[in-house]
Amino acid sequence: MDRRQIVLDTETTGLEVNQGHRIIEIGCVELVNRRITGRHYHQYIQPEREIDAGALEVHGITLEFLAGKPTFSEIAEEFVEFVRGAELVIHNAPFDVGFIDAELDRLESGIGALDSVCSVVDTLQMARHKHPGQRNNLDALCQRYEIDNTSRTLHGALLDAEILAEVYLAMTGGQAALGLNAESSDASANGSGPDSGIRRLAAERVPLAVLRASSEETERHEAKLRELDLSAGEAVWRRSPRH
Repeated sequence: MDRRQIVLDTETTGLEVNQGHRIIEIGCVELVNRRITGRHYHQYIQPEREIDAGALEVHGITLEFLAGKPTFSEIAEEFVEFVRGAELVIHNAPFDVGFIDAELDRLESGIGALDSVCSVVDTLQMARHKHPGQRNNLDALCQRYEIDNTSRTLHGALLDAEILAEVYLAMTGGQAALGLNAESSDASANGSGPDSGIRRLAAERVPLAVLRASSEETERHEAKLRELDLSAGEAVWRRSPRH
């Protein structure tokens, strides 16, 4: 069965959900079996309240820009259907989940809390476990895993979700497909073929040359082994391999 994950990030009017702050942007990137599919969900949202100056400095999203954008109640059903049944991958999940749950709680549709439609993985907790005592914000993880985030001058939910998807794949063992085979079939390129992500050597390739040790090199190697025999007993290179 395919494993579907949604890497999610939000931007908000402020830091404290219990002070009535609201979501102004949601960005989601879809992974299926550890492959970035190219499918995503992105929406700006009219928060129906002011944006804190500190938050504005972080994401640069103004009320003027959000004028005419839909409210959360208008996009809630579409958003929930996109994430339904998936495993959400979120950096500092309690923050984003807290805001989403607060928005869902304001609705009269009875959708319920986010964990009633999907599960959640917190990459911040994963990073803290994997790299204790180190900085584990998204920028630090990009540097640690050599993820290019040079376009990230301001925070943006979709951009951060795309970056987090790459960080998550690197942090959990690397991306399943690296796109090395430029001449693969359409099925393989889309991650749907049986050989997807596998690079095979061309049949007509030139065989690799085998360079054998010279007699002088062989004698020097044997002399070194004799020295080891005298100093520490039989050298390990003389022992028969264990099966």
